[in-house]
Amino acid sequence: MRNRRSAWGVRGALARRVGLAIATIGFLLPFVAWCVLSTSGRIDPVFLPDPLQVLKRCIDWFVADDLMRDVGISIGRVFGGFIASAVLALPLGVMIGTYAPVRALLEPLTDFTRYLPAVAFIPLIMLWVGIDESAKISVIFVGTFFQMVLMLAEDIAAVPEAPVEAARTMGATNGEIVQYVLIPAARPAMLDTLRQMMGLAWTYLVVAELVAANSGLGFSILKAQRFLQTDKIFAGILLIGLIGLLTDQAFRWLHRRCFGWHYRRS
Repeated sequence: MRNRRSAWGVRGALARRVGLAIATIGFLLPFVAWCVLSTSGRIDPVFLPDPLQVLKRCIDWFVADDLMRDVGISIGRVFGGFIASAVLALPLGVMIGTYAPVRALLEPLTDFTRYLPAVAFIPLIMLWVGIDESAKISVIFVGTFFQMVLMLAEDIAAVPEAPVEAARTMGATNGEIVQYVLIPAARPAMLDTLRQMMGLAWTYLVVAELVAANSGLGFSILKAQRFLQTDKIFAGILLIGLIGLLTDQAFRWLHRRCFGWHYRRS
């Protein structure tokens, strides 16, 4: 009979219902604190509006200010930058993680570039690309691409040497080892890396919409700041968080769907 590991042990396990209950409590605690502080009367609503005020602002935004258009535009910008980044980062990451000459050539430059803040590239992006939609997508691309390349390369490099040597012993070529050993073995980690990079892409949305935007959730937050509409700022932040959470859960579902064996415990 399999013994259940203690919840407080190293890499311990929780029953599904208990884990869900604890996760729900952890998620709700900040909102409870927000409710208590905002309704206590000790904090000016200009600095901390109460949840009901934020909800009313969301409804007004939906009814009068075309909220769904802003949501759709922001989603398009985030996914555009993310997909462009992934299309280029996937083959580069595989090559860096596989071939030593490519790693020696590209890894130091990529490692250096990922520490440059994306916001610092905005003047250059406006100069090179302009101020249309491609500029917003470019900011998200710059913010995610270099991190994604290195993380994907690490996923490939983390594949154990044993299956590689076994394939080589059976006469597999370098291309066959990459196609049939490295990439299949690294796919769960690579999809998880893409999930993390999607989260990073959402954090660059407001920065991207600094570039001459006149729509989108990030633009609405920045516009609300000018008029001290704190409730709209909260509404925009919460909406971005909610959409990001739904995207993250979609990636988690896809991961479990594609790699169910990865979650089976011995």
